[in-house]
Amino acid sequence: MKKFINTAETMVAESVEGFVRAHEEFVVFGVDRKFIRRRHIVPGKVAIISGGGAGHEPMHIGFVGHGMLDAACVGHIFTSPTPSQIASAIEEADTGAGCVLVVKNYDGDVMNFEMAAEMASGRHKIETVIVGDDIETARTGDGRGRRGIAGTVIVEKLLGAAAERGMTLAELKGLGDSLAPRIRSMGVALTGVAVPHTQRSTFALGPGEMEMGVGIHGEPGHSREPFSNADTIVRHLSETVYDDIARAAGKALLFVNGLGGTPPAELYLAYNTAHQFMVNHGLRIERSLVGTYATSLDMQGLSVTLAFLTDEEFSLWDSPVATAALRWGC
Repeated sequence: MKKFINTAETMVAESVEGFVRAHEEFVVFGVDRKFIRRRHIVPGKVAIISGGGAGHEPMHIGFVGHGMLDAACVGHIFTSPTPSQIASAIEEADTGAGCVLVVKNYDGDVMNFEMAAEMASGRHKIETVIVGDDIETARTGDGRGRRGIAGTVIVEKLLGAAAERGMTLAELKGLGDSLAPRIRSMGVALTGVAVPHTQRSTFALGPGEMEMGVGIHGEPGHSREPFSNADTIVRHLSETVYDDIARAAGKALLFVNGLGGTPPAELYLAYNTAHQFMVNHGLRIERSLVGTYATSLDMQGLSVTLAFLTDEEFSLWDSPVATAALRWGC
């Protein structure tokens, strides 16, 4: 397995250091390099904090900055950051208005963010928003609920914009929770993930196979299907997402996300098919996002996310953002 790394043990630390150096207009290291925070903390604003294992870049560190996250914690590859990292981020990012923790619904993330919130609860006001947009986990019946995948990007953008506008801690918690039934995602992969520590792929597919319903930790999906053309694949993703979501209105944001190894030309082709499907089913696609934002290292795959938003939430989406991975209106 050929990778641009020195050692598997130092990969994450060296990558994160390079990220901070490349984007020092937006971010700095927090205390003891336990986390990354925005360079200019805003007094009196509710802090929005997230994080997860490395391997999902640019999520979450790429979204630290004006209009999104105030801090993000990075764990080892596909491993949750520690409670100590998260508690340190809370201590440094909270200027008195409290913190919202945006947590993807994975056991390790939920447990460690809960522990960190307990550690900091005596000194800080904290609310937690759990993101669970993946439709596939809900089908397994394992009781853990939906995984948080690409829809996390939308939640972080909306909450970040709302916090910049001065929304209170309670209001941000209400907004975050209200998004849950209105954002759904589904992914597909043509390859597994080459994990540096193990020097092997997380799963192997034959030349005529694809993995349907994958997450963002290199795990297999719910079924192995015969490979088909792009229209057939993307229509299946789009139909499954469309059928699963709570449709309170006809205006939506459509997001096609690359999982790390899919070129932009293929993502835009997939978007075209998904857009046609949604329009043919009576939806108005008011906003779009296409690109590689929530990844699973080098997985060749993509996901389709549909989010039904209110006019106010579209306004939050349009609000200025200045981060390493998303930037507009500034």
